[in-house]
Amino acid sequence: MDSDIILVIVVATALAFDFTNGFHDTANAVATSISTRALAPKTAVTLSAILNFVGAFISIKVAATVASGIVNADLITTTVIFAGLIGAIVWNLVTWYFGLPSSSSHALIGGVVGAAFAASGADAILGQGLLEKVMIPALVAPVVAFLAAGAGILITYRMVGRLRPGPVNRGYRFGQIASASLLSLSHGTNDAQKTMGIITLALVTHGTLEGPDPEPPFWVIVSAATAIALGTYSGGWRIIRTMGSRIYKMDPAQGFAAQGGGAAVLLTASHLGFPLSTTHSITGAVLGAGAAKRLSAVRWGLAGNIAVAWVLTIPAAAFVGALTYGVSRIFGQGALGPMLIAVSLLMLIAAMFGKRVRSGPAITAAADA
Repeated sequence: MDSDIILVIVVATALAFDFTNGFHDTANAVATSISTRALAPKTAVTLSAILNFVGAFISIKVAATVASGIVNADLITTTVIFAGLIGAIVWNLVTWYFGLPSSSSHALIGGVVGAAFAASGADAILGQGLLEKVMIPALVAPVVAFLAAGAGILITYRMVGRLRPGPVNRGYRFGQIASASLLSLSHGTNDAQKTMGIITLALVTHGTLEGPDPEPPFWVIVSAATAIALGTYSGGWRIIRTMGSRIYKMDPAQGFAAQGGGAAVLLTASHLGFPLSTTHSITGAVLGAGAAKRLSAVRWGLAGNIAVAWVLTIPAAAFVGALTYGVSRIFGQGALGPMLIAVSLLMLIAAMFGKRVRSGPAITAAADA
């Protein structure tokens, strides 16, 4: 009976993480479109939410990687998965509060790795899978996106450099609608699958699913797609401000190049089954589009703060995941510990989300100013 209750708590917590992933990563898809006034804020987040939902149905390769390629499923329990999810959610909330675009993907992976290590030691971690499918892509993705967006904006300026700015900006604002749509679609394709993979891993651990490479049930796909879409619709206004105007104030052509470069990297990663960070990809693209125009235009100090958050994400989420597992075990191996932790976290999210709703319009206005 306790195992069934814990499974329900894990599924609910995974969907709560998916929701925080949505509002935390909204900025990745829409910030540049909002800052250049290609799209109104509400229109941008609505469009992004719809395409995040659709994108979740395109592929399940990333879900398979998360479910079986990073931790040893034979040594994982539903309590471990629950603790890992708490680690990811807490880190998402901390970085959202400070307006830093960190990786929800790496927070999830770090949380699960930390909880697994606390429960079963190093044998629970598939080191080669973690290196090849998470760490190396994390280093490569922002560099590739930086170069792609930088090359894109240089080509663009060479093509339109002698034309009048007014018509050029209007044209690229229309182009940004297409590139923002593609980026939102790719975000749903990559990020929603991480939650699918975690729920699938929980179902395997519980004994509901069997087989060496189980696929997510349809209800898992629909639930994850819905949760990330609702989170996206809620909007992460603090991070939208950082991505849209605080790194540097971009023009429509730069926004188009950044979104196009980020989407290309993400769609490629989804096709290969890599659980890539959307945040790393689009931030690298934003920096590339800005630096290609003028190095001094980029606020490199802020970019450095973001990089520090990236470096800390996996170890910080791993620490919280391990701590959560330890606290849960204080109450035994039953459902009491996860229930108490889940209720406490829900109260924290409600308080922080209420504050975000009150501050959202003012932050959006400041970003548009």
